[in-house]
Formats: sequence, structure tokens, C-alpha cells
Amino acid sequence: MTEQELIAGLKRGDESSFQYLVETYKDLVYNTAYGLLQQAQDAEDVAQEVFLQVFRSIQSFKSEAKLSTWLYRITTSRALDLIRSKKSKKRFGIIQRLWGGDEEVALDIPDLHHPGVAMEQKEDAEQLMRAISKLPDNQRIAFTLHKLEGLSYQEVSEIMENSLPAVESLMHRARLNLRKILEQQILK
Repeated sequence: MTEQELIAGLKRGDESSFQYLVETYKDLVYNTAYGLLQQAQDAEDVAQEVFLQVFRSIQSFKSEAKLSTWLYRITTSRALDLIRSKKSKKRFGIIQRLWGGDEEVALDIPDLHHPGVAMEQKEDAEQLMRAISKLPDNQRIAFTLHKLEGLSYQEVSEIMENSLPAVESLMHRARLNLRKILEQQILK
């Protein structure tokens, strides 16, 4: 099925087209979400939200970009929304504890089961994933899409709706920041 046929089927509400979409793009969506969130359950939740959003808003898709680019955009947006939501909940939990609330704040420690990580490299990968999670949002998105998902700078720029030089700059700053973060982790 071509991309145009898939989009046309989705716009008609064809169930087999939606199943084809999920089967074709589930790994792309899940792996991108996992790369940003580093939690398997969160990545699964975001993946479900992404496909629901596609189902609900496919009529507004203009085909100006590839379908995969649109899926990456939705996935990164949903993942960042979840990250922001968790940060807000953590801040509220800390405030509650300061004012005598009884609830403990749960720390999110990544459970690494990313398909590309070999067992003997799990510890190094865990350090890297923790370091990636400390990057500013735009740097984390650019780094995840380019290095973990293997997308070109051009593809990343389309997904992030940034210029190519902006993505190159984000990647440069992400590498510098990762180096600093990893050096601090080693010194601890």
C-alpha cells in the first residue's frame, strides 16, 4: 500500500488502513517515545495516544510532509507533554512534603529494554540514557531522533520544524552537554 493510498483509506475511516498504519509504524512510534521517556509503560501509553490522535485528526493532515514525519511530530509532542506533566507532579509532591503531606515522590529510574541495547552494554547505555534525559527538550529530541532513531539532520529539521542549521546547532550543543553530564557522572 502506498502512502497516498494509506492516507486516503484512513480519511475514509477504513479499519484495515488503520491496522496497516499501526503495524507499519508501531516500532517507529514506540522507539521514539521510549528514547525520549526511557520508561516502557510510558512509551506504550504515548504510542496509544499517538495512534488515537492520528485516527481523530487524519482529516486535517495536508500531506505536505511525509506521514512518518507527522507521526514523529505527534510522538515527540506527546512525550514532551508527559515529561512536563510528570515534572509538575513531582514539584507538587515536593511542595506537599514541605507542607506536611504524607505522599512520597516517586523517582523515575529508567528500565532499559530498548531493542538496540545489547545486554553487556546495559550499564553504559543506562548512564547515557540518564544523561540524555537531562538535556533540554529540543536537544533531547534532536539527539534522540538523529542518534537513536538514525534520522538525517534534514529529517530531524522537518520533524522539529526547524532549519537545518538550527538542528546542527542543537546537535552540537547536545554533544557538548552530554560530555559534561557524563564527565560529572564519572567523577561522582
